[in-house]
Amino acid sequence: MISASMHLALINFFTGDIQGGLGPFLATWLAWQGGWSPARVGSVMTVIGLFALLLNGPAGAIVDHTRYPRVVLAAACGAILLGTAIIVQWHGLFWVIVSQCLTGAGGTLMLPALTLFTLGIVGKNRFPQQQGRNQAFNHAGIVTAALLIIGLGSILGPTAPFWVFGTMAFGAIIAIFATPARSFNGRRAHGWEEGEADHVEHRSAMRDILRNGGLMRLAVALTLFNLANGYMLALISQRLVVAGHDGTSWLAAYVVIAQGVMIPVALWAGHLADRRGRRRLLTIACLVLPLRAVLSAFTTDPWVLILAEIMDGISSGLIGVAIPVVVADLTWGTGRTQTALGALNTIQGVGGALSGFFGGTMISWLGWQGAFFALAVPAAAAAVLVLGIQESHREIGGRAGEAVQPGD
Repeated sequence: MISASMHLALINFFTGDIQGGLGPFLATWLAWQGGWSPARVGSVMTVIGLFALLLNGPAGAIVDHTRYPRVVLAAACGAILLGTAIIVQWHGLFWVIVSQCLTGAGGTLMLPALTLFTLGIVGKNRFPQQQGRNQAFNHAGIVTAALLIIGLGSILGPTAPFWVFGTMAFGAIIAIFATPARSFNGRRAHGWEEGEADHVEHRSAMRDILRNGGLMRLAVALTLFNLANGYMLALISQRLVVAGHDGTSWLAAYVVIAQGVMIPVALWAGHLADRRGRRRLLTIACLVLPLRAVLSAFTTDPWVLILAEIMDGISSGLIGVAIPVVVADLTWGTGRTQTALGALNTIQGVGGALSGFFGGTMISWLGWQGAFFALAVPAAAAAVLVLGIQESHREIGGRAGEAVQPGD
């Protein structure tokens, strides 16, 4: 019998690639089938990105109040699958917006639902290690999907991403409903006493979450982190093109390399979070990012820049494990963990959205090398901020923090 924790790993494997939607494949498809211009694609994607960003908080609140996380997870996958199917058939503006709203809503709902589902299965004490495992399988799924798209591209052409997306979404739905319903305990997921009646809740007021100094500092730090990180890979690829290299091919290679590095890093981070503390994960992640920016500033050799993408894998791999774990620590027992996580994703998403504007402006003002140095500044500031966050790790006693047995 497959353990419940292994079911979680499989769900993360299949959902890894579909959470972010079609991404760059959308522009290629619309240009090929619908004759869309880059400006038109970019405008629509900006609007849809803002829509998804605003959904983060409400999505977290919905998940916090649900007693059926499997249904929510399956609905999120179904929305992504439906949105992808729509865009294959229709390429008009209305249908593209409908399609991307569906995929954006599904992707936004998926992260808090996966976090709640994981907490409700393994419990608080085993959450860091399971989150590391989840993220490792998540990145493995992204790498697998990328390799499948590359392999099938010569056979299926631009439709290859759609077939891969559909298969991954369908696999995720099967993995979700194959997970035994009895393995999830809603009270365990929130840190409430499991022996109490289901209707007894200990949900804190939203103002208590807003007054949480640790969460506020973390939000600012992650906004600065994403301001520095969001545009860096695009900046690297553009500079390679200017230097006469094949920026597209190297960009694809860098994505696979970074995702491949994130797999062992995520597994390692899950263990390190308990042994050395959560703050150390955040600090290392934020310190590696300015080093990556400085290295990228001094070279246009694509082989040397592989090291920069290894750094990206380390930094992003650590952040992906640390954020849900720290938020769970800081909000444990409030019944607002996913709401806080959704709000945090919205705030840090602002940093990511502004990263392209910031990086592009810095190129105009300071040149290529100066732009990388400019991106290193908010990354270094994020490292200073996380150093000031009080260590959130503590052992959780009682049944609310206990994990299920591996075979449950």
